[in-house]
Amino acid sequence: MPERKKILLNAFAMNSVGHINHGLWTHPRDRSEDYTSLSYWTSLAQTLEKGLFDGIFLADILGVYDIYGGSADLTLREAIQLPINDPLLLVSGMAAVTRHLGFGVTVNVSAEAPYIFARRMSTLDHLTAGRIGWNIVTGYLDSAARALGNPAQVEHDKRYDQADDYLELLYKLWEGSWDDDAVIRDRERRIFADPSRVRPVRHHGPYYQSEGYHLSEPSPQRTPVLYQAGASARGRDFAGRHAECVFINATDRQAARGTVAALRKAAVAAGRLADDIKIFVGVTVIAGLTQKDAEDKLAEYVAHASPEAGLAHFSAGTGIDLSALALDEPIRSGPANAIQSAAQTAQQRGWTKRELLRQLAIGGRYPLIVGDGARVAEELAAWVEEGDVDGFNLTRTVVPESVEDFVEFVVPALQERGLYKTEYGPGSLRNRLFGEGDRLPTRHIGASFRSRSPADL
Repeated sequence: MPERKKILLNAFAMNSVGHINHGLWTHPRDRSEDYTSLSYWTSLAQTLEKGLFDGIFLADILGVYDIYGGSADLTLREAIQLPINDPLLLVSGMAAVTRHLGFGVTVNVSAEAPYIFARRMSTLDHLTAGRIGWNIVTGYLDSAARALGNPAQVEHDKRYDQADDYLELLYKLWEGSWDDDAVIRDRERRIFADPSRVRPVRHHGPYYQSEGYHLSEPSPQRTPVLYQAGASARGRDFAGRHAECVFINATDRQAARGTVAALRKAAVAAGRLADDIKIFVGVTVIAGLTQKDAEDKLAEYVAHASPEAGLAHFSAGTGIDLSALALDEPIRSGPANAIQSAAQTAQQRGWTKRELLRQLAIGGRYPLIVGDGARVAEELAAWVEEGDVDGFNLTRTVVPESVEDFVEFVVPALQERGLYKTEYGPGSLRNRLFGEGDRLPTRHIGASFRSRSPADL
Protein backbone atom coordinates (compact mmCIF):
# COMPACT_ATOMS: atom_id res chain seq x y z
CA MET A 1 0.00 0.00 0.00
CA PRO A 2 1.55 3.34 -1.02
CA GLU A 3 2.47 5.81 1.72
CA ARG A 4 -0.18 8.47 2.25
CA LYS A 5 0.83 12.02 1.44
CA LYS A 6 1.80 14.02 4.51
CA ILE A 7 -0.53 16.95 5.08
CA LEU A 8 0.96 20.46 5.27
CA LEU A 9 -0.56 22.93 7.73
CA ASN A 10 -0.53 26.69 8.08
CA ALA A 11 -2.41 28.64 10.71
CA PHE A 12 -4.27 31.40 8.86
CA ALA A 13 -4.10 34.64 10.84
CA MET A 14 -4.14 38.39 10.56
CA ASN A 15 -2.72 41.15 12.76
CA SER A 16 -6.23 42.24 13.64
CA VAL A 17 -9.24 41.40 15.81
CA GLY A 18 -11.42 39.91 13.06
CA HIS A 19 -10.18 37.85 10.16
CA ILE A 20 -12.32 35.20 8.39
CA ASN A 21 -14.94 34.05 10.88
CA HIS A 22 -16.53 37.27 12.01
CA GLY A 23 -18.15 38.29 15.25
CA LEU A 24 -16.37 35.76 17.44
CA TRP A 25 -14.42 38.47 19.22
CA THR A 26 -17.57 38.76 21.38
CA HIS A 27 -17.16 35.20 22.70
CA PRO A 28 -16.17 35.28 26.39
CA ARG A 29 -13.18 32.96 25.86
CA ASP A 30 -11.86 34.78 22.78
CA ARG A 31 -8.64 36.76 23.17
CA SER A 32 -8.28 38.21 19.68
CA GLU A 33 -8.65 41.73 21.03
CA ASP A 34 -5.18 41.20 22.56
CA TYR A 35 -3.65 41.26 19.07
CA THR A 36 -1.62 44.39 19.95
CA SER A 37 0.30 42.44 22.58
CA LEU A 38 3.47 40.64 21.50
CA SER A 39 2.85 37.89 24.04
CA TYR A 40 -0.40 37.05 22.21
CA TRP A 41 1.65 36.25 19.11
CA THR A 42 4.59 34.53 20.78
CA SER A 43 2.20 32.25 22.69
CA LEU A 44 0.40 31.40 19.44
CA ALA A 45 3.71 30.66 17.71
CA GLN A 46 4.75 28.29 20.50
CA THR A 47 1.42 26.46 20.31
CA LEU A 48 1.78 26.07 16.55
CA GLU A 49 5.31 24.74 16.86
CA LYS A 50 4.12 22.27 19.49
CA GLY A 51 1.62 21.08 16.86
CA LEU A 52 4.38 20.88 14.20
CA PHE A 53 2.61 23.41 11.98
CA ASP A 54 4.62 24.23 8.88
CA GLY A 55 3.89 27.90 9.21
CA ILE A 56 1.67 30.78 10.15
CA PHE A 57 0.22 32.52 7.11
CA LEU A 58 -0.39 36.21 7.87
CA ALA A 59 -2.93 37.91 5.63
CA ASP A 60 -3.08 41.68 5.19
CA ILE A 61 -5.06 44.45 3.51
CA LEU A 62 -4.25 48.13 3.11
CA GLY A 63 -7.74 49.51 2.63
CA VAL A 64 -11.06 49.07 4.42
CA TYR A 65 -14.24 47.19 3.58
CA ASP A 66 -16.61 50.00 2.62
CA ILE A 67 -18.81 48.48 -0.13
CA TYR A 68 -21.56 47.05 2.13
CA GLY A 69 -24.05 49.84 2.80
CA GLY A 70 -21.69 52.29 1.12
CA SER A 71 -19.63 52.85 4.27
CA ALA A 72 -17.21 51.29 6.75
CA ASP A 73 -19.70 51.53 9.64
CA LEU A 74 -20.36 47.79 10.04
CA THR A 75 -16.67 47.10 9.39
CA LEU A 76 -15.77 49.26 12.38
CA ARG A 77 -18.52 48.00 14.65
CA GLU A 78 -17.65 44.34 14.03
CA ALA A 79 -13.87 44.78 13.60
CA ILE A 80 -13.96 43.23 10.11
CA GLN A 81 -10.20 43.31 9.49
CA LEU A 82 -10.18 46.83 10.94
CA PRO A 83 -8.23 47.90 12.92
CA ILE A 84 -5.31 46.05 11.35
CA ASN A 85 -1.58 46.28 12.05
CA ASP A 86 1.54 45.45 10.04
CA PRO A 87 2.13 41.68 9.76
CA LEU A 88 5.90 41.84 9.14
CA LEU A 89 6.66 43.31 12.55
CA LEU A 90 5.32 40.18 14.25
CA VAL A 91 7.85 37.83 12.67
CA SER A 92 10.99 38.56 14.69
CA GLY A 93 9.15 38.14 17.99
CA MET A 94 7.59 34.83 16.96
CA ALA A 95 10.86 33.60 15.45
CA ALA A 96 12.69 34.31 18.70
CA VAL A 97 10.53 31.81 20.63
CA THR A 98 10.49 29.07 17.96
CA ARG A 99 13.06 27.11 15.97
CA HIS A 100 11.12 25.59 13.08
CA LEU A 101 7.84 27.43 12.46
CA GLY A 102 7.67 29.16 9.07
CA PHE A 103 6.21 32.60 8.42
CA GLY A 104 4.27 33.60 5.32
CA VAL A 105 3.68 37.36 5.26
CA THR A 106 1.42 39.23 2.86
CA VAL A 107 2.80 42.32 1.12
CA ASN A 108 1.11 44.19 -1.73
CA VAL A 109 3.37 44.91 -4.70
CA SER A 110 1.43 48.10 -5.41
CA ALA A 111 2.40 49.63 -2.08
CA GLU A 112 6.05 48.72 -1.47
CA ALA A 113 9.09 49.93 -3.40
CA PRO A 114 10.79 46.70 -4.54
CA TYR A 115 14.32 47.84 -3.71
CA ILE A 116 13.43 48.52 -0.06
CA PHE A 117 11.18 45.49 0.20
CA ALA A 118 14.02 43.22 -1.01
CA ARG A 119 16.16 44.26 1.94
CA ARG A 120 13.30 43.85 4.41
CA MET A 121 12.69 40.26 3.34
CA SER A 122 16.39 39.39 3.27
CA THR A 123 16.65 40.75 6.80
CA LEU A 124 13.78 38.56 7.97
CA ASP A 125 15.26 35.54 6.20
CA HIS A 126 18.48 36.10 8.13
CA LEU A 127 16.73 36.65 11.47
CA THR A 128 14.53 33.58 11.09
CA ALA A 129 17.39 31.37 9.80
CA GLY A 130 15.57 30.80 6.51
CA ARG A 131 11.96 30.52 7.67
CA ILE A 132 10.37 33.42 5.80
CA GLY A 133 7.88 33.32 2.95
CA TRP A 134 6.12 36.09 1.03
CA ASN A 135 2.48 36.02 -0.03
CA ILE A 136 2.42 38.07 -3.24
CA VAL A 137 -0.76 40.12 -3.64
CA THR A 138 -1.67 42.78 -6.18
CA GLY A 139 -4.55 44.33 -4.22
CA TYR A 140 -8.23 44.61 -5.07
CA LEU A 141 -9.68 47.31 -2.79
CA ASP A 142 -10.34 50.73 -4.29
CA SER A 143 -10.26 52.07 -0.72
CA ALA A 144 -6.60 51.01 -0.55
CA ALA A 145 -5.82 52.65 -3.89
CA ARG A 146 -7.40 55.92 -2.73
CA ALA A 147 -5.51 55.79 0.57
CA LEU A 148 -2.27 55.43 -1.40
CA GLY A 149 -3.10 58.45 -3.55
CA ASN A 150 -4.63 56.81 -6.60
CA PRO A 151 -8.20 57.21 -7.85
CA ALA A 152 -8.85 53.45 -8.11
CA GLN A 153 -7.12 50.12 -8.51
CA VAL A 154 -5.23 49.47 -11.70
CA GLU A 155 -7.07 47.11 -14.08
CA HIS A 156 -6.98 43.47 -12.90
CA ASP A 157 -4.68 41.86 -15.48
CA LYS A 158 -2.42 44.91 -15.62
CA ARG A 159 -1.77 44.49 -11.88
CA TYR A 160 -0.31 41.07 -12.64
CA ASP A 161 1.81 42.55 -15.44
CA GLN A 162 3.16 44.99 -12.90
CA ALA A 163 3.80 42.14 -10.45
CA ASP A 164 5.79 40.23 -13.10
CA ASP A 165 8.09 43.22 -13.47
CA TYR A 166 8.31 43.60 -9.69
CA LEU A 167 9.37 39.95 -9.32
CA GLU A 168 12.00 40.23 -12.04
CA LEU A 169 13.65 43.12 -10.21
CA LEU A 170 13.52 41.22 -6.92
CA TYR A 171 15.08 38.12 -8.46
CA LYS A 172 17.95 40.26 -9.73
CA LEU A 173 18.49 41.65 -6.24
CA TRP A 174 18.03 38.45 -4.25
CA GLU A 175 19.65 35.99 -6.64
CA GLY A 176 22.11 37.94 -8.76
CA SER A 177 23.66 40.87 -6.93
CA TRP A 178 25.87 38.88 -4.53
CA ASP A 179 27.69 35.62 -5.28
CA ASP A 180 27.42 32.88 -2.66
CA ASP A 181 31.12 33.30 -1.81
CA ALA A 182 31.15 37.10 -1.83
CA VAL A 183 31.29 37.40 1.96
CA ILE A 184 34.77 36.37 3.12
CA ARG A 185 35.03 37.84 6.66
CA ASP A 186 38.86 37.86 6.48
CA ARG A 187 40.05 39.90 9.44
CA GLU A 188 43.76 39.63 8.64
CA ARG A 189 43.38 40.96 5.09
CA ARG A 190 40.59 43.39 6.16
CA ILE A 191 38.19 42.05 3.54
CA PHE A 192 34.62 41.49 4.66
CA ALA A 193 33.15 41.19 1.15
CA ASP A 194 35.03 40.66 -2.12
CA PRO A 195 34.06 43.53 -4.47
CA SER A 196 34.66 41.34 -7.52
CA ARG A 197 31.84 39.06 -6.38
CA VAL A 198 29.21 41.74 -5.80
CA ARG A 199 27.56 43.56 -8.68
CA PRO A 200 24.94 46.26 -9.08
CA VAL A 201 21.53 45.55 -10.50
CA ARG A 202 20.37 47.56 -13.50
CA HIS A 203 16.68 47.08 -14.11
CA HIS A 204 14.68 49.08 -16.63
CA GLY A 205 11.32 47.40 -16.91
CA PRO A 206 7.89 48.59 -18.01
CA TYR A 207 6.91 49.53 -14.44
CA TYR A 208 10.06 49.65 -12.30
CA GLN A 209 13.47 51.24 -12.70
CA SER A 210 16.37 50.51 -10.39
CA GLU A 211 20.16 50.72 -10.39
CA GLY A 212 22.03 49.66 -7.28
CA TYR A 213 23.49 46.89 -5.16
CA HIS A 214 21.28 44.68 -3.06
CA LEU A 215 21.89 45.98 0.45
CA SER A 216 21.88 42.60 2.20
CA GLU A 217 24.37 39.77 1.96
CA PRO A 218 22.90 36.46 0.77
CA SER A 219 20.39 35.04 3.24
CA PRO A 220 19.75 31.32 3.78
CA GLN A 221 17.01 31.10 1.14
CA ARG A 222 17.96 34.23 -0.85
CA THR A 223 14.45 34.41 -2.31
CA PRO A 224 11.76 33.81 0.35
CA VAL A 225 9.30 31.00 -0.25
CA LEU A 226 6.80 32.50 -2.71
CA TYR A 227 3.11 32.24 -1.83
CA GLN A 228 0.25 33.46 -3.99
CA ALA A 229 -3.53 33.43 -4.04
CA GLY A 230 -5.45 34.11 -7.21
CA ALA A 231 -7.74 31.82 -9.18
CA SER A 232 -8.44 34.00 -12.22
CA ALA A 233 -6.90 32.96 -15.53
CA ARG A 234 -4.24 35.68 -15.21
CA GLY A 235 -3.66 34.75 -11.58
CA ARG A 236 -3.09 31.10 -12.50
CA ASP A 237 -0.62 32.12 -15.18
CA PHE A 238 1.25 34.22 -12.63
CA ALA A 239 1.24 31.35 -10.14
CA GLY A 240 2.54 28.90 -12.72
CA ARG A 241 5.51 31.16 -13.35
CA HIS A 242 6.35 32.32 -9.83
CA ALA A 243 4.46 30.67 -6.96
CA GLU A 244 5.78 27.82 -4.84
CA CYS A 245 2.72 27.67 -2.57
CA VAL A 246 -0.76 28.69 -3.66
CA PHE A 247 -3.70 29.36 -1.37
CA ILE A 248 -7.10 28.54 -2.88
CA ASN A 249 -10.72 28.82 -1.81
CA ALA A 250 -12.97 25.89 -2.68
CA THR A 251 -16.54 25.10 -1.75
CA ASP A 252 -16.03 21.34 -2.13
CA ARG A 253 -13.40 18.76 -3.05
CA GLN A 254 -14.34 18.55 -6.72
CA ALA A 255 -14.05 22.32 -7.09
CA ALA A 256 -10.64 22.12 -5.41
CA ARG A 257 -9.49 19.38 -7.81
CA GLY A 258 -10.39 21.49 -10.83
CA THR A 259 -8.51 24.52 -9.51
CA VAL A 260 -5.52 22.39 -8.53
CA ALA A 261 -5.35 20.79 -11.98
CA ALA A 262 -5.36 24.22 -13.64
CA LEU A 263 -2.58 25.47 -11.36
CA ARG A 264 -0.38 22.42 -11.90
CA LYS A 265 -0.94 22.73 -15.66
CA ALA A 266 0.21 26.35 -15.47
CA ALA A 267 3.38 25.30 -13.66
CA VAL A 268 4.20 22.73 -16.33
CA ALA A 269 3.55 25.31 -19.05
CA ALA A 270 6.15 27.52 -17.33
CA GLY A 271 8.78 24.75 -17.55
CA ARG A 272 8.34 23.49 -14.00
CA LEU A 273 7.09 20.24 -12.51
CA ALA A 274 3.46 19.81 -11.53
CA ASP A 275 4.48 19.21 -7.92
CA ASP A 276 6.61 22.35 -7.79
CA ILE A 277 3.51 24.07 -6.41
CA LYS A 278 2.14 23.12 -3.00
CA ILE A 279 -1.55 23.98 -2.82
CA PHE A 280 -3.34 24.91 0.40
CA VAL A 281 -7.11 25.22 0.77
CA GLY A 282 -8.76 27.29 3.48
CA VAL A 283 -10.85 25.39 6.06
CA THR A 284 -12.43 26.06 9.42
CA VAL A 285 -12.15 23.27 11.98
CA ILE A 286 -14.00 23.01 15.29
CA ALA A 287 -12.55 20.04 17.16
CA GLY A 288 -13.44 18.43 20.48
CA LEU A 289 -12.74 15.41 22.62
CA THR A 290 -15.94 13.85 21.26
CA GLN A 291 -18.28 14.57 18.38
CA LYS A 292 -20.85 16.00 20.79
CA ASP A 293 -18.24 18.20 22.42
CA ALA A 294 -17.34 19.66 19.02
CA GLU A 295 -20.98 20.16 18.04
CA ASP A 296 -21.70 21.90 21.33
CA LYS A 297 -18.82 24.28 20.64
CA LEU A 298 -20.19 24.96 17.18
CA ALA A 299 -23.58 25.92 18.60
CA GLU A 300 -21.88 28.15 21.13
CA TYR A 301 -19.74 29.83 18.46
CA VAL A 302 -22.66 30.37 16.10
CA ALA A 303 -24.47 32.24 18.87
CA HIS A 304 -21.66 34.80 18.86
CA ALA A 305 -20.89 34.89 15.12
CA SER A 306 -22.01 37.65 12.76
CA PRO A 307 -23.30 36.43 9.38
CA GLU A 308 -23.94 40.05 8.36
CA ALA A 309 -20.28 40.86 8.93
CA GLY A 310 -19.51 37.94 6.63
CA LEU A 311 -21.74 39.57 4.01
CA ALA A 312 -19.78 42.81 4.33
CA HIS A 313 -16.54 40.89 3.81
CA PHE A 314 -17.97 39.14 0.75
CA SER A 315 -19.21 42.50 -0.59
CA ALA A 316 -15.72 43.94 -0.39
CA GLY A 317 -14.22 40.97 -2.20
CA THR A 318 -16.72 40.98 -5.04
CA GLY A 319 -17.42 44.71 -5.26
CA ILE A 320 -21.16 44.03 -4.86
CA ASP A 321 -23.15 45.87 -2.20
CA LEU A 322 -25.15 42.97 -0.81
CA SER A 323 -27.03 45.24 1.57
CA ALA A 324 -29.00 46.51 -1.44
CA LEU A 325 -30.17 43.03 -2.51
CA ALA A 326 -33.39 41.33 -1.51
CA LEU A 327 -32.94 38.07 0.38
CA ASP A 328 -33.80 35.88 -2.61
CA GLU A 329 -32.29 38.02 -5.36
CA PRO A 330 -29.52 36.20 -7.29
CA ILE A 331 -26.01 37.61 -6.93
CA ARG A 332 -24.74 39.06 -10.18
CA SER A 333 -21.14 39.47 -11.34
CA GLY A 334 -19.14 42.25 -9.74
CA PRO A 335 -16.62 44.77 -11.08
CA ALA A 336 -13.78 43.32 -13.15
CA ASN A 337 -11.21 44.68 -10.70
CA ALA A 338 -12.61 42.76 -7.72
CA ILE A 339 -11.81 39.15 -6.79
CA GLN A 340 -13.12 37.56 -9.95
CA SER A 341 -13.32 33.97 -8.72
CA ALA A 342 -15.59 34.83 -5.76
CA ALA A 343 -18.19 36.63 -7.86
CA GLN A 344 -18.04 33.98 -10.59
CA THR A 345 -18.64 31.19 -8.07
CA ALA A 346 -21.64 33.01 -6.59
CA GLN A 347 -23.13 33.54 -10.04
CA GLN A 348 -22.46 29.99 -11.25
CA ARG A 349 -23.97 28.44 -8.11
CA GLY A 350 -27.02 30.71 -8.22
CA TRP A 351 -26.40 31.97 -4.71
CA THR A 352 -28.74 34.50 -3.16
CA LYS A 353 -28.25 36.73 -0.16
CA ARG A 354 -30.30 34.24 1.90
CA GLU A 355 -28.05 31.37 0.82
CA LEU A 356 -24.93 33.35 1.71
CA LEU A 357 -26.30 34.14 5.16
CA ARG A 358 -26.88 30.41 5.65
CA GLN A 359 -23.30 29.67 4.62
CA LEU A 360 -22.07 32.43 6.91
CA ALA A 361 -23.61 31.05 10.09
CA ILE A 362 -20.13 30.85 11.67
CA GLY A 363 -19.25 34.28 10.23
CA GLY A 364 -17.06 32.92 7.40
CA ARG A 365 -17.56 31.03 4.15
CA TYR A 366 -14.78 28.43 4.23
CA PRO A 367 -15.63 24.71 4.39
CA LEU A 368 -16.44 23.78 7.98
CA ILE A 369 -15.32 20.53 9.62
CA VAL A 370 -16.74 19.71 13.04
CA GLY A 371 -15.87 16.63 15.08
CA ASP A 372 -13.49 14.70 17.26
CA GLY A 373 -9.89 14.16 16.16
CA ALA A 374 -10.66 11.04 14.13
CA ARG A 375 -13.53 12.66 12.23
CA VAL A 376 -11.54 15.77 11.40
CA ALA A 377 -8.48 13.75 10.35
CA GLU A 378 -10.51 11.67 7.91
CA GLU A 379 -12.21 14.75 6.47
CA LEU A 380 -8.85 16.43 5.88
CA ALA A 381 -7.52 13.23 4.32
CA ALA A 382 -10.50 13.15 1.95
CA TRP A 383 -9.74 16.71 0.83
CA VAL A 384 -6.14 15.71 0.07
CA GLU A 385 -7.09 12.53 -1.78
CA GLU A 386 -10.15 13.78 -3.66
CA GLY A 387 -9.19 17.44 -4.04
CA ASP A 388 -5.48 16.81 -4.75
CA VAL A 389 -4.49 19.60 -2.36
CA ASP A 390 -1.29 19.42 -0.35
CA GLY A 391 -2.44 21.06 2.83
CA PHE A 392 -4.63 23.57 4.61
CA ASN A 393 -4.75 27.13 5.82
CA LEU A 394 -6.55 26.66 9.11
CA THR A 395 -8.74 29.64 9.97
CA ARG A 396 -9.29 30.70 13.54
CA THR A 397 -12.59 30.80 15.39
CA VAL A 398 -12.26 31.42 19.13
CA VAL A 399 -8.65 32.35 19.93
CA PRO A 400 -6.52 30.63 21.18
CA GLU A 401 -8.98 27.82 21.87
CA SER A 402 -9.46 26.71 18.27
CA VAL A 403 -5.73 26.25 17.65
CA GLU A 404 -5.15 24.54 20.99
CA ASP A 405 -8.03 22.14 20.29
CA PHE A 406 -6.61 21.30 16.87
CA VAL A 407 -3.18 20.56 18.33
CA GLU A 408 -4.65 18.47 21.16
CA PHE A 409 -7.25 16.47 19.26
CA VAL A 410 -6.51 16.51 15.52
CA VAL A 411 -2.73 16.39 15.26
CA PRO A 412 -2.41 13.03 17.10
CA ALA A 413 -5.21 11.56 14.98
CA LEU A 414 -3.43 12.65 11.80
CA GLN A 415 -0.15 11.18 13.04
CA GLU A 416 -1.79 7.86 13.93
CA ARG A 417 -2.96 7.60 10.31
CA GLY A 418 0.46 8.43 8.88
CA LEU A 419 -0.90 11.68 7.48
CA TYR A 420 1.27 14.12 9.39
CA LYS A 421 4.89 14.44 10.42
CA THR A 422 6.06 13.49 13.90
CA GLU A 423 9.03 15.87 13.83
CA TYR A 424 10.27 18.78 11.77
CA GLY A 425 12.63 18.15 8.88
CA PRO A 426 15.98 19.92 8.55
CA GLY A 427 16.92 23.20 6.93
CA SER A 428 14.92 26.15 5.74
CA LEU A 429 11.20 26.53 5.23
CA ARG A 430 11.70 25.80 1.52
CA ASN A 431 13.66 22.62 2.20
CA ARG A 432 11.07 21.36 4.66
CA LEU A 433 8.28 21.97 2.15
CA PHE A 434 10.02 20.56 -0.94
CA GLY A 435 13.07 18.62 0.23
CA GLU A 436 15.32 20.06 -2.49
CA GLY A 437 17.50 22.45 -0.53
CA ASP A 438 17.22 26.00 0.73
CA ARG A 439 17.31 27.83 -2.61
CA LEU A 440 14.96 28.07 -5.56
CA PRO A 441 15.33 25.03 -7.86
CA THR A 442 17.03 25.68 -11.19
CA ARG A 443 13.76 25.18 -13.10
CA HIS A 444 12.20 28.20 -11.34
CA ILE A 445 12.36 31.47 -13.28
CA GLY A 446 14.04 33.21 -10.34
CA ALA A 447 17.06 30.91 -10.51
CA SER A 448 17.86 32.16 -14.01
CA PHE A 449 19.05 35.47 -12.51
CA ARG A 450 21.92 33.96 -10.54
CA SER A 451 25.50 35.07 -11.16
CA ARG A 452 24.83 37.11 -14.26
CA SER A 453 27.01 39.91 -15.55
CA PRO A 454 26.20 43.52 -14.61
CA ALA A 455 24.92 44.14 -18.14
CA ASP A 456 22.46 41.28 -17.80
CA LEU A 457 21.30 42.42 -14.38
